[in-house]
Amino acid sequence: MKLGRHFTVFGSAIFCVVVFSLYLMLDHLQLDHINNPSNGERFENGQLGILQDKIDHLERLLAENNKIIANIRDSVINLRPSVKDGRGFLEAGNESQVLVVPSAPLIVPIDLEDCQFSSQTYSKAADTVQMLDVYDLLSFDNPDGGVWKQGFDISYEENEWDDEPLQVIVVPHSHNDPGWLKTFDDYYRDQTQHILNNMVVKLHEDKRRKMIWSEISYFSKWWDNIDHQKKDAVKKLIERGQLEIATGGWVMPDEANTHYFALIDQLLEGHQWLERNLGVKPRTGWAVDPFGHSPTQAYLLKQAGLSNMLIQRVHYSVKKHFASQKTLEFFWRQNWDQQSSTDILCHMMPFYSYDVPHTCGPDPKICCQFDFKRLPGGRISCPWRVPPQAITDDNVQQRALMLLDQYRKKSKLYRTKVVLVPLGDDFRYTEAQEWDQQFNNYQKLFDYMNSHPELHVQAQFGTISDYFEILRKNVGMDKVGMSVGLSPFPVLSGDFFTYADRDDHYWSGYFTSRPFYKQLDRTLESHLRAAEILYSLAFASVQKFGKPNNYPAAENYKLLTAARRNLGLFQHHDAITGTGKDWVVVDYGTRLFHSILNLKRVIVSSAHWLVLDDKQTYTYDPANPLLQIVKSKMVAFLRALVVYNPSEQTRTSVISIYVTTPHVHVLTAHGQLVNAQISAVWEDVSHASTEAFQVRLPALGHVKTILMVTDGNNNILNASFSLEFLINFDLWMSEGRNVLLLQTLKLKEDGSKHSIKVEFLCYGTTSKKDKSGAYLFLPDGEAMKCSPSQPAVIRVTKGPVFSEVTTTFTHVTHTLRLYNIHGVNGQAVEISNSIDIRGEFNREIAMRITSDLNSKDRFFTDLNGFQVQPRRSMTKLPLQANFYPMTSMAYLEDSGRRLTLLTAQSLGATSLRSGQLEVIMDRRLNQDDNRGLGQGVLDNKITANSFRLLLELFNSAEGVTPRENTAPFSYPSLLSHISYMYLNHPFMPIVTSLDSTVLALAPYSPLSSPFPCDIHLVNLRTIQSQVEGGPSEQAALILHRKGFDCSISTKNTGLLCRTTGGKVMLHRWPYMCKFISLIPVSLSLMHQSPRGPVEQEINLKPMEICTYRVHLA
Repeated sequence: MKLGRHFTVFGSAIFCVVVFSLYLMLDHLQLDHINNPSNGERFENGQLGILQDKIDHLERLLAENNKIIANIRDSVINLRPSVKDGRGFLEAGNESQVLVVPSAPLIVPIDLEDCQFSSQTYSKAADTVQMLDVYDLLSFDNPDGGVWKQGFDISYEENEWDDEPLQVIVVPHSHNDPGWLKTFDDYYRDQTQHILNNMVVKLHEDKRRKMIWSEISYFSKWWDNIDHQKKDAVKKLIERGQLEIATGGWVMPDEANTHYFALIDQLLEGHQWLERNLGVKPRTGWAVDPFGHSPTQAYLLKQAGLSNMLIQRVHYSVKKHFASQKTLEFFWRQNWDQQSSTDILCHMMPFYSYDVPHTCGPDPKICCQFDFKRLPGGRISCPWRVPPQAITDDNVQQRALMLLDQYRKKSKLYRTKVVLVPLGDDFRYTEAQEWDQQFNNYQKLFDYMNSHPELHVQAQFGTISDYFEILRKNVGMDKVGMSVGLSPFPVLSGDFFTYADRDDHYWSGYFTSRPFYKQLDRTLESHLRAAEILYSLAFASVQKFGKPNNYPAAENYKLLTAARRNLGLFQHHDAITGTGKDWVVVDYGTRLFHSILNLKRVIVSSAHWLVLDDKQTYTYDPANPLLQIVKSKMVAFLRALVVYNPSEQTRTSVISIYVTTPHVHVLTAHGQLVNAQISAVWEDVSHASTEAFQVRLPALGHVKTILMVTDGNNNILNASFSLEFLINFDLWMSEGRNVLLLQTLKLKEDGSKHSIKVEFLCYGTTSKKDKSGAYLFLPDGEAMKCSPSQPAVIRVTKGPVFSEVTTTFTHVTHTLRLYNIHGVNGQAVEISNSIDIRGEFNREIAMRITSDLNSKDRFFTDLNGFQVQPRRSMTKLPLQANFYPMTSMAYLEDSGRRLTLLTAQSLGATSLRSGQLEVIMDRRLNQDDNRGLGQGVLDNKITANSFRLLLELFNSAEGVTPRENTAPFSYPSLLSHISYMYLNHPFMPIVTSLDSTVLALAPYSPLSSPFPCDIHLVNLRTIQSQVEGGPSEQAALILHRKGFDCSISTKNTGLLCRTTGGKVMLHRWPYMCKFISLIPVSLSLMHQSPRGPVEQEINLKPMEICTYRVHLA
């Protein structure tokens, strides 16, 4: 009865609003006539024209009224859960002309089916390999294995291949780093272009020769510089199967620091280039050099339509174990997948490296003798001092048998009689001579082996897909799918971090190296996503209004394309990792910075079109743009402020504007006062600027206009909020040096206090010969407290919008901030650290958070912002082995609470003791760590790191069954998912220029209601035209349904959304844009889905990422 009564009242309210609006319209028409009298003759002669004008005016008013009704309808949708809870939804006050963002429901409405996924019981199948179990099993010792130092002796019987001959597939490859010791352009000029030019000539000389290539960044640059004749020759090589494009991404990406948005984007850029220029659809992934491997990459390749993949850099103990169990080939399955929908066939290379000495078999001394670039007289030789021999009629038998012995031994590590032998290294095949040396000598060996049936071997050159095709045929599988019947390969779940290549040399240093550029990468990702979405919406709208001649659609698309490619380039495994030469890192940084600036132009020009009320008044003037992204200081004058919300959620967050006066009022577009807070801008630790001031104000989750008005009467807006903060923190003064840091958190919801302490620690490097460097983390023991050289300087700011404490001491400026808003940002403590270790010697700075949670040895880190991997701190491993990549979050939990640290940049993290989280902030190393870079890390910059600290309580009495603590999967809460998105995709304030003509601006929102809480709009990316090279009328809509933990309380989270069982209703979603067509495709648009076009709704499974080819109108 109460529910019906509420809806009756609200329906009556809507009716009243409609009647009142119509009354205002009629009154407005009458006033127009009174205020604009005309003589009777003119009225009679022009009455039809006047009547037509009034009708047009009435239609415009009705359209505005429809918008108001639509907004009220959406509010009803959002508030319906509140009504079910028996709470009211209309507040007192006259807000009839202001778009009202409804208060968040007390409890987020969650579909019961949505909880079944996260609460599923884990049961390990008999044929499943779980990497957490493997780590428990291994002792991680490193005994001498003989010729295979990290393995064991391999033996075989001569007659093992009598019934089924050994098939050997030798795969020539050249690994081309898009930047490392040289910049991308320098590598291309000096080496890569010559490799590709020689490839065309040398492969055409003999149809038995084959080659694979993976980095499209290089291939596309070369393609743009060759003639049509050479392009036709390349296409013939591809058609004949002599040249294969493996993976086909823009780069071979790092898999630790990269976010899945950027991984998808670089894969899309590569695959779309291939489709446009070559018509190629890659089938197999090739990743020989990333420093550890993530299941996220396996999932993305599977979703893109690839069937197979190869990996190389895995911990030597894991490789040895897998080799002994013959599990080096497996179906890689995602942790959450209880079926087989995510399975992809994976081959793990067994030995130390991907170079020739470590690929033909277990003995590098012998394999090196078959790297014919190392023939005597060349520039490189074998370190084992036994050189290769050119193959002649006199030695072919002896050399062929020696090589066949290695092939046979290698095959004993696998379950089939098909063996893969890569043949290449970094920047190989640069000169025509090397092509002849390798291919001619190997062909002689193959000819001898194949012509002697008593050897029971068939050897040939092949591509990586040739290998997998022969392998699948050998075991009775089809070319792309699962086996017919029982699979001979095990199923594996988990990841391959942290990588060690020998001894205690763990590659956990690069998780943090060059954090300034890791943060810049995340900034570019945010700007690119924001620009892509706005551009796609604006471009569709421009076409609807007839394409103004001066709208910069093609120019902006070029800027978008360049930004995509610069972001893609930085995902390379020697770029975002921070493991390049100093000048190479500067080159990457310059590209990122210029792309950010260019994307701001795209955002501004797109927003200009979308918020312009009268499209006929649009003009494009790059010298005098209507809108500008807010820069360092904004002159406080009568100016409109446009706030762009790049998320798919209605939200209330705080934006910050720098102004030249503290005398500022902030008004809504309807003239209502906005609660704002004026704060100082600090020129240094203890001196505030007199020329710049900071205005922070809560903004609604819509693109809308706000006015900033100078007030010359010194009436600075001050505390007008009477709300209590949702979280309180206590601070403590450390002994000796007056360092004010966090000690306890108090939750307002239940008044409970929780011990959570923050401190900063320092690591040195070991005194042994091998020391920490860009790749390796080799500490001198546990972290020690950093000794401040001078007393700390403490600043306290308190106000109606936010309060903060900033503590500055040696190396660190640390800020704790609380927002006084009833939204998601009010639920967490914001932590900002500015790190400066320039001038230090072999020093690494860590932030440690110590809580009273009983987490024991278990903690959780994310993989690529896509999924969470449970971890276990192991005492049998050295300290540095317990560090893992943290791309978006890390958390601890016990039976009652979860403590989550959300991060705005990739860093290395661990939990070395129960209740502790530790994050490495920056590293300064004075020496090389002997992994090829040839330098230390001494180009440190002052780096700002941003975090959110979130304390959540588990449900205890709501009937939600907590997942057992030993499950190999875990999921963030809905609140942490949304908080992370807000942290990485903040509001973008845009202002009107001072000297621009004041035009009518109108709020723009393409969504009639927010997305479900668990569905994220990854991107809306305009697709390049096949003909002109500019933008097409189609876009790639990429959605991700996130898995979330239902056992965490959703009370008072500030969320304004609900879950819908993975459904997105199309008729409710587009408000100011429509889909002409929406066709499901593979992740990178290479393959059409058999499901056909989407008509009514999109359905996503938990954790699923789906792409749709859409035509926007």
